[in-house]
Amino acid sequence: MSDYKVKDIGLAQSGHLKMDWARKHMPVLAKLVAEYKQEQPLKGQRIAGCLHVTKETAILVEALNALGAELKWSGCNPLSTQDDVAAAMADAGLSVYAWHGMSREEFYWAIDETLTFSPTLTLDDGADLITRVHTERKDCLPSIIGGTEETTTGVHRLRAMAADGVLAYPVYAVNEAETKWDFDNVYGTGQSSLDGILRASSVLIAGKVMVVAGYGHCGKGCAMRARGLGAKVVVTEVSPTAALKALLDGFSVMPMDEAAKQGDIFITATGMKDVIRGHHMASMKDGAIVCNTGHYDCEINLIELGELCDAPQTIRPNCELYQRKLGGIVYVLAQGRLINLAAAEGHPSEVMDMSFANQLMAMISLAKANGDLEVGVHTPPESLDLQVAFAKLNSMDIKIDALTEAQTTYATNYLEGT
Repeated sequence: MSDYKVKDIGLAQSGHLKMDWARKHMPVLAKLVAEYKQEQPLKGQRIAGCLHVTKETAILVEALNALGAELKWSGCNPLSTQDDVAAAMADAGLSVYAWHGMSREEFYWAIDETLTFSPTLTLDDGADLITRVHTERKDCLPSIIGGTEETTTGVHRLRAMAADGVLAYPVYAVNEAETKWDFDNVYGTGQSSLDGILRASSVLIAGKVMVVAGYGHCGKGCAMRARGLGAKVVVTEVSPTAALKALLDGFSVMPMDEAAKQGDIFITATGMKDVIRGHHMASMKDGAIVCNTGHYDCEINLIELGELCDAPQTIRPNCELYQRKLGGIVYVLAQGRLINLAAAEGHPSEVMDMSFANQLMAMISLAKANGDLEVGVHTPPESLDLQVAFAKLNSMDIKIDALTEAQTTYATNYLEGT
């Protein structure tokens, strides 16, 4: 039986049912497990994982285990763990340390528990685990041959570590696989973030002004889905090229100082701190709703909001009312944590199927390299992307064309012209 700490092991049956649902909707991961199971490419590897404990993550952990790995797991956000899924993972014999509503101290205690068996590989979402290893737990470094990172935010942190010369082992930036960022980040974040807003507020989106801060892949997904539900979308940006993309995609673009006065619902998707500050929230309409879909809860400055307001009041799950001292109300969803996981179930299983297929293949690649990969942050090879994309299309019974021999020759013949 595994060592674990979860909210309530009695919730396991509910978690198993959710995992059954996810398993049914993640055919790419199942195909890869079937392909590699006899080879056992992860045999002898010890994987420490720090990733949202959801039904989809549980299927990834199952897959890694099926290919030979030992695992210890923690959640990568205090409010994203699905307690019944964590219980089901523990019930299935997996070492998991996660529960919804962890304090900061509990969060890092759980990460430390995943490091007690001298891991050889790390799997991260947000880079808290790998940062912990490089700061407080350097004793773990000698045994680690590589790692992976799932998010834009985490990859930025790792590139900063590499630039500073402190990164000690190679890491695959799984977020940079096209079958991850162009699907998970756009379609997954867009749908699940709107799902979280609806669960936490139950407001009508149609007719509202939705302000989306940031027009990267996640912001683009949120803007698309909000428009699909009938919202008028305003985008705020600091990048001129991203602003142009938003404008040419048909959205209004303006600074947050202006958008703050117009918006009914605000969602941040930037990975940057202080995107919405106190003076923005002071100028918002009475009843404005504010939330975040970035990995960390620093995008909305709740300290400055608190200085403008009386103590917040929880009026429904994941929805707090802030009464401004000078009049009017601002609603904050999910305490500024990532709305799609804190207030909803995260991305649909079908899109996480591709993201986690990339994680699985990156883990196999690192295990086979056995420490020979150069220290640094690496983009997964295109061949991996193509393998995942073809597997996904096959699972949907979709066929595509192939280049003829003449076309392949033409594509590389620079003498062809007018």
